[in-house]
Amino acid sequence: MKRQSITFTTPNDQWLTEQVEREEYSSKSELVNDLIRQARKQQVQIDWVRGKLEHAEKSGFTTESPEDILAQSKSQLHG
Repeated sequence: MKRQSITFTTPNDQWLTEQVEREEYSSKSELVNDLIRQARKQQVQIDWVRGKLEHAEKSGFTTESPEDILAQSKSQLHG
């Protein structure tokens, strides 16, 4: 693992400290890594939706029903 030194604002540092004190995480590093993992997963979901929207804009029409599109979107977002 790579070691980094980062600076937090006082409110962010207090929040991180509170999470560790509540034993939600064993360290600030673990918490920050978890937040980054969540952000990365969210970015994948955003990129997927953006791709679908761009494809839809270029194609103009779809043969999928609104229910099918919604089900597929929910599956991807929660997958």
